[in-house]
Amino acid sequence: MTKHSSAPTPPLPASQWQSLDTRSREIFRRIVDSYLRDGEPVGSRSLSRILPSTLSPATIRNVMSDLEHLGLIYAPHVSAGRLPTQAGLRFFVDAFMEIGDLGDEERRSIEAQIKASGNETSLEHMLTEASQLLSGMSRGAGLVLATKSEASLKHIEFIQLEPTKALTVLVSQNGDVENRIIDLPAGVTVSQLHEASNFLNAHIRGRTLAEARTEISRIKEETRAALDSLSQALVEKGLAVWAGTESDLPARLIVRGRANLLENITAQADMELLKNLFDDLETQDGLLQLLDLAEEGPGVRIFIGSENKLFSLSGSSLVVAPYRDAEARVVGALGVIGPTRLNYARIVPMVDYTAQLVSRMLR
Repeated sequence: MTKHSSAPTPPLPASQWQSLDTRSREIFRRIVDSYLRDGEPVGSRSLSRILPSTLSPATIRNVMSDLEHLGLIYAPHVSAGRLPTQAGLRFFVDAFMEIGDLGDEERRSIEAQIKASGNETSLEHMLTEASQLLSGMSRGAGLVLATKSEASLKHIEFIQLEPTKALTVLVSQNGDVENRIIDLPAGVTVSQLHEASNFLNAHIRGRTLAEARTEISRIKEETRAALDSLSQALVEKGLAVWAGTESDLPARLIVRGRANLLENITAQADMELLKNLFDDLETQDGLLQLLDLAEEGPGVRIFIGSENKLFSLSGSSLVVAPYRDAEARVVGALGVIGPTRLNYARIVPMVDYTAQLVSRMLR
């Protein structure tokens, strides 16, 4: 059975929850099961037909009234049946839901896709595939958060595009390739671009960006003696362009399957809430908060609706797990965003297993 770590339980007295008798628990469980399956309210007459024991609609209505008083269910309309509240869903997830394991076929499918994408040259490709995979299997939006890489560097090259512009190509030992355009000092020649590339490659290979900057700074006098002033300026610019600024985001967000979240939305207001959710996620604060959510507890974490301020307006739920590098450091997070009626029991082991595979591929 897959373990998961829950967000804080709503402020309802635990003694009241624990006082629920077997009948009340069974009725509550059936209401939640119906909601997760169909998304529709369920009434006392419907429950009386599906409950294993013989209970009259009147008796069921009395139990439902008690559950409503506890804040576990509510009536969306006066004459409607009942739906679970967010507190009720949290109670269900923590107290009732049995999270099993993935079937062998699902495991093989996930493993084949992650391993195939991991054989590509780019880490970004593997993470994008992981996001697409989670989206397809969950019918929600698959999400992967990747922190800025501290991988060791392999190669840097300057390619002149025009007299005042050059493309800087940085290749990491793990196969990641990043390109950026820089402004060239006036008068730089192609030979000076090669000279600066060769000098940097002699000193950065096997070092992280921070280590490379420290090394170049340490041998600054040697650098001045070995290179003319224009080449020296290129060396400094070539490293500085990767250092980033305070405005740079600390991570990148890969989301696939956003359209899945729109399938059952008809109100323009709800569409706007979802748009705002993704806008918030992609800000620096949103990215940091998302990573914090994954780091705070071991295993998979479940956040339902307003339990997290990122999702309080859209009413979405998040199932998220961290993935780790060879030193067991959390370097990112992956998960599924969807409506509160996500199939949590199925998605939790799916997210957990995918995070384990990505971690394994990074070792």
